[in-house]
Amino acid sequence: MSERSTIPTAEAPQPIQIRTLSYPDLPQVIAVERRVFPTPWSLAMFVLELSKESGVCLAAFTEERLVAYMICSRYDTVWHIMNIAVDLEYQRRGLATALLAELYARVDDPRARYTLEVRRSNAVAIHLYEREGFRGAGMRRRYYQDNGEDALVMWRTPATLTGSLDDVPNPGPV
Repeated sequence: MSERSTIPTAEAPQPIQIRTLSYPDLPQVIAVERRVFPTPWSLAMFVLELSKESGVCLAAFTEERLVAYMICSRYDTVWHIMNIAVDLEYQRRGLATALLAELYARVDDPRARYTLEVRRSNAVAIHLYEREGFRGAGMRRRYYQDNGEDALVMWRTPATLTGSLDDVPNPGPV
């Protein structure tokens, strides 16, 4: 896809534009992060991720307002989705799906492998990821510092897209 892509959304009055996240966007990112997550990332964490040349960091805007973002880092041959957030009033409008679609388009490799961690209690996010071809393949015990909740480790690989975990490294109990 292009550097800037536009997606229409049924519920949003204005079209949403997706583009590469940049340093000047970080004040809006921090504001969304604080509204959405119980333990938000620090500014330094976002700066570090944006400084990595191998990552894909995206933002969704309606006019000039940042309403969603995604941080994805590449480690060797695996893409690790570190953070996806959609501002509260824009949730359930397909923005996370659109950000993931833009990520897949930019990576442009049908053999690409993606992984992420998600709170076990976040059924909405887990359902979204399953629709995208991610499958649960392990657990990180007491992963979240705010309440000690476990994280479900999910993978999207060529095998998970066909219903198997054959190419997932070290799948464990879910």
